[in-house]
Amino acid sequence: MQELGKSLILFGVILVVVGVLLAFGSKIPLLGKLPGDILVQRKNFTFYFPLATSIIISAALSLVFWLWSKR
Repeated sequence: MQELGKSLILFGVILVVVGVLLAFGSKIPLLGKLPGDILVQRKNFTFYFPLATSIIISAALSLVFWLWSKR
């Protein structure tokens, strides 16, 4: 039962972090505007794929989870 409580707390912390990033993510410089992010704009069509930003976020999260597992 104690493990379930710890898991719920961790899930809650993750939700709070994601919420803060969604609320203030546009104010983080360069996030979503890195070289390697794909943006195609036409008359009635816009396609945006943040490839470089996704890779950097993935690498950062992988590092955090790797460090967490070593604990």
